[in-house]
Amino acid sequence: MTKPLRWGILGAAKFAREHMAPAMMLAKDTELAALATSSAAKAAAFTSLHPSLQIHSDYDALLNDPAIDAVYIPLPNHLHVEWVKRAVKAGKHVLCEKPIAMQADEIDELITLRDRAGVLVAEAYMIVHHPQWHYAKELVDAGEIGTVQQIDTVFSYNNAADTGNIRNRAETGGGGLRDIGVYTLGCARYVLGAEFDAFHHVDLQLENDVDVWAGVTGRIADVRYHGVTSMRMALRQSVNIQGEQGVITLTAPFNPGVYSQAEVHVSKGDMTVKTKRFPTANHYVHQLENFQNSLTQGVAYPCPLEFSRGTQSALDRIFEMAK
Repeated sequence: MTKPLRWGILGAAKFAREHMAPAMMLAKDTELAALATSSAAKAAAFTSLHPSLQIHSDYDALLNDPAIDAVYIPLPNHLHVEWVKRAVKAGKHVLCEKPIAMQADEIDELITLRDRAGVLVAEAYMIVHHPQWHYAKELVDAGEIGTVQQIDTVFSYNNAADTGNIRNRAETGGGGLRDIGVYTLGCARYVLGAEFDAFHHVDLQLENDVDVWAGVTGRIADVRYHGVTSMRMALRQSVNIQGEQGVITLTAPFNPGVYSQAEVHVSKGDMTVKTKRFPTANHYVHQLENFQNSLTQGVAYPCPLEFSRGTQSALDRIFEMAK
């Protein structure tokens, strides 16, 4: 019998409470063991889900807890690198929310630290753990739509009224590209198994030094790429992978189950020739189980830091072009 991986969470983030804590309670061989927060009210929201949860009053106390094997970090973006480093130095495995860093060279530092410590450090990039993306990649690799010619991505939501949100604040590493552009860019890299060759056009709309709308065009593996991200448009997400002989469409590519049911369609001409639905898949649960399997079974983790570095490098180039 596999010993459960005992997780601690740094900070009582809403996302952790609504998604990752419940996933830890569902994932195989996974135990939600501790939370670090100085807020009694926020701690109570977690203990209502898991009454036996150990509460630490500060982050270092959790990192120094010998009963904790792995740490999940959902802190504001600008704090990620600091606390990943501190967790690794404490001997913990780490799963950190995206973006795990603000610059690609910071990920280089994390790779070196990871290798030296012999622990697993990864970005919580959940989409590559969802079977709809495995299926989409299989279709592309099998030549279902012929040679891929273009990938179009859209991910948007409207948080304009939430002015205090960390995504709307430059000092906390906010902005739509860092929040959701990691998905629109990274999904193209994942499905093609390639890096971006070039970016041709970058158009950013800024508010208080934060990108609230971004349009990006470029090329990846000789495939045209177009991506739109926005924090000022109605909720929408879609990915279209267009080939010489057909189109693969993912209707809920990034938040399946929350946005709508995960479905992958293949169309040729005016006919939908294939449809596959994924009604029960929970990519947060799959992410945790893959993390555990990587540690206990030697299975390669689907999203290593090297993959995260590729997406961050693309973001770095986009921000440089926009100056």
